[in-house]
Amino acid sequence: MIEKSNMEDRKPEKSIIGLLQKIAMISGMFAFVLCILIIVNYGQLKRTDPLNSPVLKTLVDRLKEHPEDQQLRAEVREIDLLARKAFFTSRWQIRTGGILLLIALLIVITCLKVIDILRPVIPGVPSSKNEDFRVIRKGSRKWIAYSGVLVVLIALLLAFLTHRELGRTFDDSLMVRESQSNPSVEVPSEKGEASTMKPAEPGKQDSLTGNRIPTADFMPVSMEGFPTQKEILNNWPAFRGPDGLGISYQKNIPTEWNGKSGKNILWKAEIPLSGYNSPIIWNDRIFLSGANESRREIYCIDANNGEILWNVPVEKIQGTPPKAPIVNKETGQSAPTLTTDGRRVYAIFANGDLIAVDFNGNPVWSKNLGVPQNHYGHASSLIMYHDLLLVQYDQRGSASIMALAGKTGEVVWKTARSVQVSWASPVLINTGKQREIVLAADPYVAAYNPVDGKEIWRLDCISGEVGPSLAYAGGVLYSVNEYSKLAAIQTGEAPKLIWEDSEYLSDVPSPVATDSCLFLATSYGTVVCYDSRTGKKNWIHEFGNTTYASPVLAEGKIYLMEKTGVMHIFRAGKTFSLDGEPALGEGSVCTPAFADGRIFIRGDRNLYCIGKK
Repeated sequence: MIEKSNMEDRKPEKSIIGLLQKIAMISGMFAFVLCILIIVNYGQLKRTDPLNSPVLKTLVDRLKEHPEDQQLRAEVREIDLLARKAFFTSRWQIRTGGILLLIALLIVITCLKVIDILRPVIPGVPSSKNEDFRVIRKGSRKWIAYSGVLVVLIALLLAFLTHRELGRTFDDSLMVRESQSNPSVEVPSEKGEASTMKPAEPGKQDSLTGNRIPTADFMPVSMEGFPTQKEILNNWPAFRGPDGLGISYQKNIPTEWNGKSGKNILWKAEIPLSGYNSPIIWNDRIFLSGANESRREIYCIDANNGEILWNVPVEKIQGTPPKAPIVNKETGQSAPTLTTDGRRVYAIFANGDLIAVDFNGNPVWSKNLGVPQNHYGHASSLIMYHDLLLVQYDQRGSASIMALAGKTGEVVWKTARSVQVSWASPVLINTGKQREIVLAADPYVAAYNPVDGKEIWRLDCISGEVGPSLAYAGGVLYSVNEYSKLAAIQTGEAPKLIWEDSEYLSDVPSPVATDSCLFLATSYGTVVCYDSRTGKKNWIHEFGNTTYASPVLAEGKIYLMEKTGVMHIFRAGKTFSLDGEPALGEGSVCTPAFADGRIFIRGDRNLYCIGKK
């Protein structure tokens, strides 16, 4: 009776042990299959190049012989796009396979350990024959276990090597292919060295910001046919103006207006499609873009009267996804600000469509860069460096900075970046010895040579989902992000962190700086003035309303637009002094643009031109 009772008590344990044995066996078989697949995949990788098929190589060779054949060029791009999609799919499979293998092994080990705890220990009958059998069986199990562990370790090692080899193959293939399609590109050597150009002598220094305003600059091509530095400073060619730094060199800027009464409102014009990009201006023309889930358009507006001179629908671009990506409503389908070199206008949208249009509204070239992989929507604005269109494309799993030829759209260089998704925009700085394109993304701020894309320096000083762009003045660069920190970086041959602060941080507005002060606006309406060299807070002022637009420095004053449409105008000094708070009459989240003594503000519905009447 006692034995029967004990057997009945152990039935649940036997049932659990049986279930665990089945789970362990299934997981073990799954792990074994994954090991075989990973090993076979590595062998295939060593025998074939995933990005250079014979068909693609043949087409590229033909394109080199007939560079004017646009149909052939489009065919190469299409096959190349398919190859890249296959590459990223393969890389995802390898990474996922390695993770699944580790999970399966963990399940097997856990099940076996639980079984060992639940299974009762039955004392054996002493016998030399039985002892020999147990010794032989124990030895066999040991060798089977050792063999299994060895196979798993080999598979995990090959998964790591395959993932790394695919990344190296992709980078090498990308550089070689771009140089094949554009013979003017010089491919860096194995040591990462590339041709360099001598920097020009520094030009005039701005008295307020301390920034160098070059009268000449080192350039990838002749200056002929491209705007002079004086033309750039007289216009507003990118997000936050010349070099993307939020500094206006205009004079006679108004400080009083009223949207409802019409005071100093020279004109306003309704924009057909909404967008959170800011106006850019070249001479008497203003450019904006707008988009929704089904339409994307570029607008050219007469700066003298607000008339829409033309609008260009952005459509039928090869590679454009059939559906618009899902984006945050505060980002939208057309957040990045356009840029111009005075000859063409360049725009990018949330679905990866990139297009160049001449000043008469004729499309020059277009392409799709691939749907940006982020959870808010693409927001990094464009900027020009002479004849090069610079694009910050920091996306999930594929971050990079690239330069495209303004005339043709061909990729001149592309540099991969080991960063997280970023919504900040690139800025150009002049250190006095050279020009640098500088970007911010978790975990670092990095500078690149705009001629060839070679990284000049990097500094780990930022984290999180980076939205604000950088500020620069007097040789000091400033980065900031919410839940991270504010960092001041002394630029030069050996950039270094000179001070940092974490009390007031911004998640949307970008800061602006003078030679002596940094002005930081938070999205909840607080403005802080820091001493640029020490980080000491000169003053703090609470405006109290939501602010998404970035502050702009003009004529010694800071112009800061809050979401309600009220512009706060205060002195760019070490003591707070408010000059005015004119109201637009409608809400706005866009950074204002300055040109020809006027301010251009994109409201929720209308574009406004403000000037002294």
